[in-house]
Amino acid sequence: MNRSKSVLLLIGLVVLTTRILAQAPAWTEVAPGVWKAVIGKPEAFDLLKAAGAAPNKEGLAGVGKSGFPLSKTEIAARVQDGKTYLRFPLQKEEQVYGFGLNFQTVHQRGKILQLHVDHFGGKDNGRTHAPTPFYVSSLGYGVFINAARYLNVYAGTGVRTDSKTPPVAKDRNTDKTWASRPYSDAVEILVPAGGVEVYLFAGPTALDAVRRFNLYQGGGCLPPRWGLGFTQRVQRLYDADGVKKEANDFEEKGFPLDYIGLEPGWQSKSYPCTFEWDKSRFPQPKQFVQEMLDKGIRLNLWLNPYVSPDASIYKSILPYTGSHTVWVGAVPDFTSPQARNIFFGQLKKDQVGIGVSGYKIDEVDGYDHYLWPDVATFPSGNSAEQLRQTYGVLAQRYSTDMYRQQNSRTFGLVRASNGGAASFPYVIYNDYYNHEDFITALINSGFAGVLWTPEVRASKTGEEWLRRFQTVIFSPMAMINAWSSGTKPWTYPEVAEQVKQHALLRMQMMPYWYSEFAKYHFEGTPPFRAMNLEPGFKQETKKEAVNENLEQNPYAEAASKEIKDQYMAGEYLLVAPLFTGQTTRKVILPKGKWYDFYTGAYVGNGEVISVTPGLDKIPVYVKDGGIIPMMPARLHAPKAGEVVDIEIRYYGEKPCTYKLYDDDGETFNYEKGAYSWRTITVSKDAAGQVKGNITAPVTGKPNTIGKVTFTGMTK
Repeated sequence: MNRSKSVLLLIGLVVLTTRILAQAPAWTEVAPGVWKAVIGKPEAFDLLKAAGAAPNKEGLAGVGKSGFPLSKTEIAARVQDGKTYLRFPLQKEEQVYGFGLNFQTVHQRGKILQLHVDHFGGKDNGRTHAPTPFYVSSLGYGVFINAARYLNVYAGTGVRTDSKTPPVAKDRNTDKTWASRPYSDAVEILVPAGGVEVYLFAGPTALDAVRRFNLYQGGGCLPPRWGLGFTQRVQRLYDADGVKKEANDFEEKGFPLDYIGLEPGWQSKSYPCTFEWDKSRFPQPKQFVQEMLDKGIRLNLWLNPYVSPDASIYKSILPYTGSHTVWVGAVPDFTSPQARNIFFGQLKKDQVGIGVSGYKIDEVDGYDHYLWPDVATFPSGNSAEQLRQTYGVLAQRYSTDMYRQQNSRTFGLVRASNGGAASFPYVIYNDYYNHEDFITALINSGFAGVLWTPEVRASKTGEEWLRRFQTVIFSPMAMINAWSSGTKPWTYPEVAEQVKQHALLRMQMMPYWYSEFAKYHFEGTPPFRAMNLEPGFKQETKKEAVNENLEQNPYAEAASKEIKDQYMAGEYLLVAPLFTGQTTRKVILPKGKWYDFYTGAYVGNGEVISVTPGLDKIPVYVKDGGIIPMMPARLHAPKAGEVVDIEIRYYGEKPCTYKLYDDDGETFNYEKGAYSWRTITVSKDAAGQVKGNITAPVTGKPNTIGKVTFTGMTK
């Protein structure tokens, strides 16, 4: 055999070996509609273990069974050079969503991403606060990669020589349809580890796949009722008297308030932190906390978890910290039981034990220049990369445990999360402040198993202030974050009354929000989610013109306009914000009749409408048969077990039912069965009169629902 033939044979053997290694994984159904494959030897530490996630078996059973959603032979995996290579097929008309908390794009097909916990830097490149390695297809299935690593994702970008549907090679010299990014029919993912667990979530719809993903993590969080009220974060160096005055001002001016956030000044030192009260600002912390609770106001405390050399716990926790510091503060290894006991023991003794209701956990995301580098080491032996990917998850998990131990729910803020953490009662925030991108992030949060708040801080005009405020009312956390600006709801007098009315509307809608979060927990349905997940919403997929922006629409076969400025809020509401300078906007209505939230008037059916709502209102629409339970406007959320009257607002003509959730509103007793669903049924009789009914309270279960009245909104 001559030398050239030997070389060709060797190349052929290498190619053959590579293809043999890329085999179809073996799948095991681990829950109804959920399949798991183990590739190579997965690492002992992963996202689900970091979160301590346990599947909600009852909820998963409720979604129902479904067949395996892909061709098993078209899914490939191989381990080579200590890395795992995964490939999943894509059809020509298919779009994919997810891959974490993105701020600027909803469609992810055609993207190259590195999923890496970081502060969002202004571009959707995978580096974000929650780079959840989960994507969902428009064809109704989802894929989750359970790895606490930086994953490289090629979401339909690499064209393989063995492609079943390869693109046609074109001559750029003569063919005007030539594109620099030819069509690809696969999602490929590189995991920098010698093995990994992969999960596949069936539909049949994309929403079903998302629900199964959330339920496999234990279900979404169920905040206390007060967490769904209004919160104000005060300036960073407020003292006890300043906080009391702020609370009094809210009450005197008639603005609702359920909890106040204290920023770094509550601590004796911060950046790094002591986790101890500054006695010059808060000389009697226990008495101060109790005084605020007596006013119906809870406290939420800012912290980052980096321990100052002046902290009382510094010496004891130092052996259980990383090799590198953050702002010269020690970094606790939260995968170490000793570090957890010391750190969270201090929080429990000094704050939670005297009645503090929650935390804002800052700087667990990025940037690289202040967080520990990837060369850092930790006592547990887990790598710096793994800790970076899970530090926010671990902080959420063990802080939530403190509140579970005292049977009192919490609701807080965090700067980083990841797969597995859907059940934790935390909302993500950041230092970015683009209003339009905040709404896109709210939409994408429903694909990532996280919550996001489009918080309000400051504005250049009263118009901007009101527009921003309107959107936080229809979000997971209604918050003004005035840590720097010192703004109040009434800071812009020209719109103060409209702001007050929206804040009171938030309180009126608490029965609806609370029921929708209960569905998030028990059924996995995100309370805020993309239009793509709404039945009856179908975007036209069409071939785009050659001069389209290829960065956003790289494939004519899968191209359709992204809808990133309107979203679903709960079962029945469609929210379409306006931004500064806008007076008119278009709204895409799903198939079916829709009605104006404020008036009950019919607005359209499966069409694009143009609306000019005026400055005072954010456009909100209700689907036919929509049932929105409301309570009287009030300044604080109901107390534990407090009975409240309910008004049932009904829209349209279609007979409908709604599941109204009830529990004590504050404890974890619902986890032991102390809750109920009461079914509301509403219809119209032959004369057009509204007929309503609600099932009786369940014997032995909490009952906080008083008098129930029914209002037909559509005349």
